[in-house]
Amino acid sequence: MSKSNLPRGAFNRANPNMPVIIVLLLIIAVISLLLCVGLGPVTVTPGNVAKILLSRIPAVGSAIPRSWERLDENIVLGLRLPRVCLGLIVGASLAVTGVTMQALVRNQLADPFILGVSSGAAATATLGMLFGVFAFFGEYSLSISAFIGSAVTIIFVYTISRVRGRVNISQLLLSGVAISMIMDGVTRIITLSAPNALGLHNAAFWMSGSLAGAKWGYLTLPLAVLLICMAVLMINYRGLNLLLLGDESAGALGINAGRLQKLLVLVGSLMAGVTIAVSGTIGFVGLMVPHFTRLLVGGDHRRVLPISALLGGILVVWVDVAARMLLAPEEMPVGILTAIIGGPLFIFLLKRGSRDKKGW
Repeated sequence: MSKSNLPRGAFNRANPNMPVIIVLLLIIAVISLLLCVGLGPVTVTPGNVAKILLSRIPAVGSAIPRSWERLDENIVLGLRLPRVCLGLIVGASLAVTGVTMQALVRNQLADPFILGVSSGAAATATLGMLFGVFAFFGEYSLSISAFIGSAVTIIFVYTISRVRGRVNISQLLLSGVAISMIMDGVTRIITLSAPNALGLHNAAFWMSGSLAGAKWGYLTLPLAVLLICMAVLMINYRGLNLLLLGDESAGALGINAGRLQKLLVLVGSLMAGVTIAVSGTIGFVGLMVPHFTRLLVGGDHRRVLPISALLGGILVVWVDVAARMLLAPEEMPVGILTAIIGGPLFIFLLKRGSRDKKGW
């Protein structure tokens, strides 16, 4: 295959060249990391960023000439690198959660927050930020409080949706919408009772979705959850493909649909809860990324899952850069930009889906 034909052959939906696509996206992710770490009020060149990162590798660090200032090193390692890494993890988690939820409800217009997870997390996190209810958890009080809210919400929704021992998809969706509205109301009551304006501002900023304040300690749990859940989903990729045919068809082909649905609810809520805990509510990533992934590599979940993770991470990192620089020195929440981009796209997909009777 000639170089001119490589991109076209690689992105053939019927038979995509997955190694080429994955390597290409990994290269884009690394380049994005080097560029995004250097962008901000104080610019650090990609060359200096690369040297600073290489200097931290024991095997080659001593051979790197020190040609950067101490300030640049503090900015790269202490502020921007953990933020960019968190963006990669958050974007990947949201995209994979989107794939999971879309397979669960058999609808490509589904969103990771369709089961009310984000609303539950926002309610408990706001309660903690404004009134210090979870202050005894220390510096991780926000993350833990958001996770508690998301976990309680998904368990409640899952319990309501069970009909005769099985998860009813329609009832699952309706329960998620209803619980989401209830938790949004609770959040409004909490914010209206805010004891001070500064706390209310911080809570509103967090609920809009942001990677500000990222720390190295925030990366461990989301990364571990992402890797474990990705492994579980990849092992069950055949079940995800067959589940799109319906419960009865999947059962006839040897898939326990009920057990797989429970697994998807658990995996999706776990990833969404942990992600919301560290980044707030960043919407539409789980809607947009899986859709574009299927346009590139088709609908096989063995291909969709890893490509969605890479595309989601790259997207969130660059949207975060835009959020930092559009109103500099002020910062715009990432969730606002993703909503501005994702809203029109959702309308487009909705109109397109109404014309396409074949769905997937």
